[in-house]
Formats: sequence, C-alpha cells, structure tokens
Amino acid sequence: MANPIKKWVESDKREVNRMGRIADKVEVYADEYAQLSDSALQAKTPAFKERLQHGETLDDLLPEAFATAREAAKRVLGLYPFRVQLIGGITLHEGNIAEMKTGEGKTLTATLPVYLNALSGKGVHVVTVNEYLSQRDAEEMGQLYNWLGLSVGLNLNSKDSEEKRAAYNCDITYSTNSELGFDYLRDNMVVYKDQMVQRPLNYAIVDEVDSILIDEARTPLIISGQAEQSTALYLRADRFVKSLNEVDYKIDWPTKTIGLTESGIKKGEKTFALKNLYDIDNTLLNHHIDQALRANYIMELDKDYVVNDKKIMIVDSFTGRVMEGRRFSDGLHQAIEAKEGVPIQDETKTMANITYQNFFRMYDKLSGMTGTAKTEEEEFREIYNMEVITIPTNKPIARIDYPDVLYPTLNSKFKAVIADIKERHAKGQPILVGTVAVETSEYLSQQLNKAHIPHSVLNAKNHAKEAEIISRAGQRGAVTIATNMAGRGTDIKLGPGVREIGGLCVIGTERHESRRIDNQLRGRSGRQGDPGATIFYMSLEDDLMKRFGSEKIKKVLSAFKVDDDDAVIQSHMITRQVESAQKRVEGNNYDTRKNTLQYDDVMREQREVIYKQRMQVITEEKSLKDVLMPMMQRTIKSAIDARTNGEEKDWDLDGIYDFAITVLTSPQQLKRSDLDHKIADELYQLFDQLVQENYDQKQHQLQDEQQMLEFQKVVILRVVDEHWTNHIDAMDQLRQSIGLRGYGQMNPLVEYQEEGFRMFESMVAQIEYDVTQLFMKAEIRENAQR
Repeated sequence: MANPIKKWVESDKREVNRMGRIADKVEVYADEYAQLSDSALQAKTPAFKERLQHGETLDDLLPEAFATAREAAKRVLGLYPFRVQLIGGITLHEGNIAEMKTGEGKTLTATLPVYLNALSGKGVHVVTVNEYLSQRDAEEMGQLYNWLGLSVGLNLNSKDSEEKRAAYNCDITYSTNSELGFDYLRDNMVVYKDQMVQRPLNYAIVDEVDSILIDEARTPLIISGQAEQSTALYLRADRFVKSLNEVDYKIDWPTKTIGLTESGIKKGEKTFALKNLYDIDNTLLNHHIDQALRANYIMELDKDYVVNDKKIMIVDSFTGRVMEGRRFSDGLHQAIEAKEGVPIQDETKTMANITYQNFFRMYDKLSGMTGTAKTEEEEFREIYNMEVITIPTNKPIARIDYPDVLYPTLNSKFKAVIADIKERHAKGQPILVGTVAVETSEYLSQQLNKAHIPHSVLNAKNHAKEAEIISRAGQRGAVTIATNMAGRGTDIKLGPGVREIGGLCVIGTERHESRRIDNQLRGRSGRQGDPGATIFYMSLEDDLMKRFGSEKIKKVLSAFKVDDDDAVIQSHMITRQVESAQKRVEGNNYDTRKNTLQYDDVMREQREVIYKQRMQVITEEKSLKDVLMPMMQRTIKSAIDARTNGEEKDWDLDGIYDFAITVLTSPQQLKRSDLDHKIADELYQLFDQLVQENYDQKQHQLQDEQQMLEFQKVVILRVVDEHWTNHIDAMDQLRQSIGLRGYGQMNPLVEYQEEGFRMFESMVAQIEYDVTQLFMKAEIRENAQR
C-alpha cells in the first residue's frame, strides 16, 4: 500500500516546484523595481488597473504585481518577503491553503495576493479570528496598501451600518469571520437596498484557516429575536374566536384550512374596532386570529395534542406517542395554550441562520493560511475545494521534538512537569507551558507560586493582553502558561542570549484531541531556524487516554509496579499510539461537521431561493407587477383546482365562493350565483379579471409609480419575512426532532430533506395566498395632509 505521507510530500513538492517557477518570474523584476523612485513604484497601481480594464487577467499581472508589493513592503514596512513567501502568496492567489510554520511571516505573505486581487476593485476580505488581530493587521499592513494607492477598511462589531458600508466599500476589508457572517444575514433581512452593507462576496483570505473553517464550523451563526407576540394578543384572539358561531367561519377539512366568512370578518372589525380587518397594518392580528381559529376548531385535544402538567404536548400522528420537547411552530402552540387556559410560553425565534461552511463557500475565491492544516486536508478538499500546500520553511528547522512522556497518574505527571520547569528556569531558558483546559493552567500556576517561580498565565480571555504576554514568552527566564490556542497569530521572538541556552522550550501538559492543536503549540518554538525543544507530558488519567488509550499502552505499563507512582515511559511508540487515538477523535469530529453541513445544505438551497427573490423585490425600481400577478394567479388556480376534481356535480362551488370573498373580493362585488354553470377555465378568467381590475384601481388611486412600487414591496416583504422566519424556526425544530423519530431503517437526513422540501413548498404556497389576500383586501387611503 502506498504511504499517504509520501504521497503528500511528493504532490506538495511538485506544486511547490511549479509555483517556484512563477516565483522566479517575480524575482526577475527585483533589481529593476529597486531602482524605481517612490512615485514610479506607486504609479504601478493605476497602470495595473488599466491593464485589467483592457482584458489582461490577474494571473497575467501576478509577477509584476507581486514584485511591486514586495519592493513597497521593503520601503514602507522594512520587510522584504522571502522566496518561500512568494510561493505562499501564489498558493493563496490560486484559492488554496498555504501551510506555513509559525514565524514564517504569514501576515506579510498575504500582502502579495491581497494587493494583486484588490486591483480588480471587487473587494478583498482578510478574515481573522478576533478583532484585536483585525485591528493590528489593518493598521500595520494598511500602511503598505495606502502607500500603493489602495483603500483599507476595518469592520468591527461596534460599527453602525454606515461605517460598515464604508469599510466594505474599501479595496481591502479586515474583519472577523463572525462579523462577516452576521452582516450577510442582516443584509438579507433589510427592506431597502441602501440599508445593505456588503458587496458581493469576491475573495477572502482566512488567517488561521483551520481555527475558523474547522474548529468553529460546528456552530452555526444564528440571529434570534423575541418571537413577535404578546400574550395579550393570543388571549384576545382566542376570546374573539370562541365568540363566533358556525356561520362566521368556514373549514375546508381536506386541506385542514379555516378562514372567516363575511359575517366573521364583520364581527372581527367590530370586536377590534377596525375599518378593514385585512389592512396591511393588521397582518399580525390576522395571523393570531388564523392560529386561534385553527387551535379552536381544527386541533383536537387528546388527538392532536394532550395537556400534561399545564403544558401542551404534541401527539405524533404516525405513532400516537407524545413528542417530547417539540412545539407547534408559527404561534399555533401558543394559540392552543390560550385555548386550553395553560400558561403561554415565550419563545425566541431563529430569524436567520447559516453555517460557516456555507457562508465561506459563497465567495468566488477562498484561500487560507495557517501553521497546521495538513491533518485536515481531506476536509478542506471535500468541503471547501481547497488544497493544502505545505510551504518549505525559509531556514531548516533546528527544534528538537522529544517523544511523549507517560506517567501512571495526574499527580505524578504534574510533579514531573514542575520539576522540568524548575530545572530549565534555573538555566534561564524561556518556557511556554501549554494546557488544554483553564483549570489546568490555574492549578499549575498555584504549584509554580509554591515553588517561587515567577510566571504569566494566559487563558484566551483578553486578546490584546494575550498578544503582549505571548510576544514576551521568548525572553530569558520567562515562564508562560497558556491554553493551547491563546495568543494565536502573535510571534514569539527570542531575547538576547536565549539561543545559546537552547531557545524556547514548549511543554505540553496533555495531548489535545486534535493533532493540529498540538502541532500549533509545538510550532511556537523554533521559528526561522531558531533552536528550541518541545515535549508532551501525559498520564493514564488524562481525558484522551481514558477515552481512547489503547490496550497496548496499558499492557506495557502493567509491566511496571502498580505502587510505583513515578513510573515513566518515554518512547515513540506512545506518541504513535496517542496519534492514532487522536485520528479517531478527528474522524468523529469531521463526521459531526459534515453532518451539520448536510443538514444546512437543505436550508442553503431554500435560503438561496428566498434571498434571491427578496433581492429581486428590494432592487426593483419600476414595478413588481410581474412578480405579484403570477403569485395571485397561482393562488387562484390552486384554490379552484382543489375544489373542481372529478364530476362537475361534485364540485365545491361554495368553497370556491368562500375563497373568493375571503381572499379576493367582497359579496357586494361577487354573488354566489355568478359561479353557476361555469367550467373551470371560466372561473379562472372571472377571478383573473377581478385581480386585474383591483390592480388597475389601486394603480389609479396611487397614480405615482413609486408609491405603487412601495406598496407592492411592503405587501410582499411583510408576508415573505414573517413566513420565512417561521419556516426557519420550524426547520430548526424538525432537525431536533428528526433523530428522535422511530423511523426504523430510514435515514434521518433523507427524512429531513423530504419533510423540509414539503414544508418549503407549503410555505411558498402560503406566502402566495397571504400576499394575494393582503394585496386584494388592502384599501388605499389618502394620507392626511400634514
């Protein structure tokens, strides 16, 4: 069997050699550009932009643009990218991941593809794990871009829409991943185009790409709001509905829908003191009335639900079992609570959500950089279509990585760690101690205090302070305890005289469940060819060992006396066993993330349909008649088709008439006898004519084209947004309950896809029905003179 590591190395070598040839082309310009005056070098930017306008591509410009940014970096930042950094920059430009060891200058490497891609004017996003790094890099590297004539924006959580829009309109925008995702979701909730802040997603370089696209990918971004409700409104709607007689509402049992008749509408207008129950301003009230009608006259106690301990519990219609933890969506649950007189539960509602995987896959081009990505190569390729390329270090690595050390107990392990720190500290060697948990770092700190060893503790809470402490971790005699991820993105430079005593020593106090995090910690030592050492201490009582420690290790240990608390094994066999345990955990975690993504892919398709249609409504400048009319025609067609099946004598003309006066018109304009002796096509035409006349009348009343457009937008967006947020919530609940359903051999994901599709189809039909009713029933009133 071919060795996968050998294959990695060889394919990386080929790629690096190929990119090396492109780097050679960059280096050809080095001497020539070094001779240019500042203004001649700065004049390259507009010249490149012009060449792009005339049909050249970014690839055509790469050698000259990289050479320009490289020479400018030397003049502005005093830094000159090495050849390996050129190769890293080409990797990023090509939409892949550059795996560059810590201290190899990823931030400077990124300036080359950022400059090149920013020339297109479509925007480049540099994505960081926290706002401290965004601010730091925007300020430091921003000097270079500004000098070259490009604008730099910083997108922070604290900024308002106007400031964010300005940041996104810059050539280069620095932001955290979460802020980008939330801005995208918020942009798809606005009512006016000029409220949006982002431009189309063009190119992103993700710093610490493994942290953002893998570690954080298990948690989706969610915008929640208090469900638009008030207990009082549920109770009022319930009281009103209970006061109705049978003539006031009409139930269509096959479709389980219910609506007010003309007499019910009149009662509603009287009860709530309204001129027109179906006015746009009364959308929320209508929704409550509809749900109260369903709760009182369609949903049956002990069949659809039970009351248990003052709570409404849903009964599964398939199994007859009570469904724990499920609630009816769209306010129906609260309407049933009002009906049964039990406490009405408040709910928060998911109004928008997206996973990081699906957000970042929307960029036209995505790339990333990190010191540790090779172990997750398959995931990057499968999910993001990015290759991981290991970029050679500028100087050979001189660090010594010792085999792992294994102790029987936690106690004996920590005794050994403290002894090692004492010995190294006495020589003045700087030590960075990595811990998996905050409690461990606090425990070690207490032990070091007892031993009178001065030290700093860092546990990923304050990013700015973190960076400052970590940057001093290479000074003589420094002892720094940090959770493994703390201070990520900050270089540890060695202080005077430290190289001679062995460089920075990194001590890991246990193995993380991911090899990548361990590699990240190791990589803190030995930057740019510096000397250094790393060693991991473990015990059989560590979490990872308890969960995955193999029998082999235990057998070897049983050879030691059980009462020998200080027994220790140091061998590469232990390291290999631990790494195979870590691979198992990584595999499980990948499956979890893949599963999250597969579920979100169902939502992604639906989200794209809704957001695209929303965008069409928001950006329309003349008229939405072409959107509105087909919606109304489809609603009419499905209402007539549902009631004209089979023989003509079996047609439900009463039902069709009820639909017409509930949704389209009033009894004054349409008599029941108008429907007699008509074939289905004639009914379509009759209703179509009603719609056309109503539309023309509103057009005439509003006269101004813009007012009519505004009215159409309000009608469509109100209905779409209400139903879409309810649908997201319902899909959320479906997702949580789908695993609990006893489907035997059925695949929960397939069930979710099918059920989700049905729910989406039903939501779209309901949106069209509500838009039709709202548009047709709304009355245009002249605004009072101000």
